[in-house]
Amino acid sequence: MANLATNFLGIKSPNPFWLASAPPTDKAYNVERAFKAGWGGVVWKTLGEEGPPVVNVNGPRYGAIWGPDRRLLGLNNIELITDRDLETNLREIKEVKRKWPNRAMIVSLMVPCEEESWKKILKRVEETEADGIELNFGCPHGMSERGMGAAVGQVPEYIEMVARWCKQHSRMPTIVKLTPNITDIRYPARAAKAGGADAVSLINTISSIVSVDLDDFSPQPSIDGKGSHGGYCGPAVKPIALNMVAEIARDAETRGMPISGIGGVNTWRDAAEYIALGCGNVQVCTAAMTYGFRIVEEMIEGLSNYMDEKGFETIEDFRGMAVPNVTDWQYLNLNYVTKARIDQDLCISCGRCHIACEDTSHQAITNMVDGVRRFEVIDEECVGCNLCVNVCPVDNCITMERIEGTDPRTKQPINPNYENWTTHPNNPSSLPDAAE
Repeated sequence: MANLATNFLGIKSPNPFWLASAPPTDKAYNVERAFKAGWGGVVWKTLGEEGPPVVNVNGPRYGAIWGPDRRLLGLNNIELITDRDLETNLREIKEVKRKWPNRAMIVSLMVPCEEESWKKILKRVEETEADGIELNFGCPHGMSERGMGAAVGQVPEYIEMVARWCKQHSRMPTIVKLTPNITDIRYPARAAKAGGADAVSLINTISSIVSVDLDDFSPQPSIDGKGSHGGYCGPAVKPIALNMVAEIARDAETRGMPISGIGGVNTWRDAAEYIALGCGNVQVCTAAMTYGFRIVEEMIEGLSNYMDEKGFETIEDFRGMAVPNVTDWQYLNLNYVTKARIDQDLCISCGRCHIACEDTSHQAITNMVDGVRRFEVIDEECVGCNLCVNVCPVDNCITMERIEGTDPRTKQPINPNYENWTTHPNNPSSLPDAAE
């Protein structure tokens, strides 16, 4: 049976599923219930400096994007860091860690960009016996306007500076949480490493407005007729997060740096994909807020079954296996030719493939054959784009098949050898006179 235990920066947990810093980790009551449900660790909701706590809105804090079946695809929030006083949070963190010594306890922090402020709160957090800290450089709303959160995460020099302060003034492993609201995620990751950070976690929420009420014309969620940009999370952000994780995992300067993956982890499969791209664990928020803490039971069971089927004893056996297969477009094999194939036994004759291909692609699927409604691929027109696969409502009804010999579309022999854009004759840079 697979062993899901992880050792991330020396922080041990029984499985790779951690709750992210968010409302589910705001107090001892929640965290203890999460641990009882099976979560391997938590990142305690972001603490601020000593003094009057921040003030959250006393009204709607969430906006949402749903699928046709009302399934939650994306969640937007305008909530700030904890609005509970620092002393209460620190006391509860210490109590919970002592009760649950085998679970990971990470404390998220956000204070003004001043060395003394960081030094002061780090000392207080160390007294809780927490396992590590996560620097919240990602929050895109409310706190960023005060010079914290994403306002720091968007400036690599600030990231490096604060990370260095934390390593100088604390014994705890330091994780830097990165904002996705930036052009190139590699630069803040490099800065975190240069500052001595032990790991990065990503992504934090994406700055967004999810909808506008067309009766009162207020962005949602609405507070007294006004709305503000918030942080977007949930299944919809997963593709963005996976791409950013991959960029860090394969970057020459950050390759090998421990990563905690965040963004749209709803199932065990999502978690496995993050691990395959190099993550040592995953952090979950929206799934727990949607389905409750017991969702972790399905995640644990599913990941364990997958690992057993593949013969993986620990997550280290497949962690990072997908990284070498992530490449730039220019290195893709241009001699790899595929055609769509429709399984007539599975086809329900809905016509989606034909409509999509006829109206928006390459007119390569019939809707009538010999006067009868039938959907077949026209190899002479098919470019292998796989749009039909993605719009078909029946799993595995349409598949892509690699072909060899002659391409019916181009009428040209298919070169069996690998060739990419850097060497292709159509690339001006590859021509003999390109340097002239």
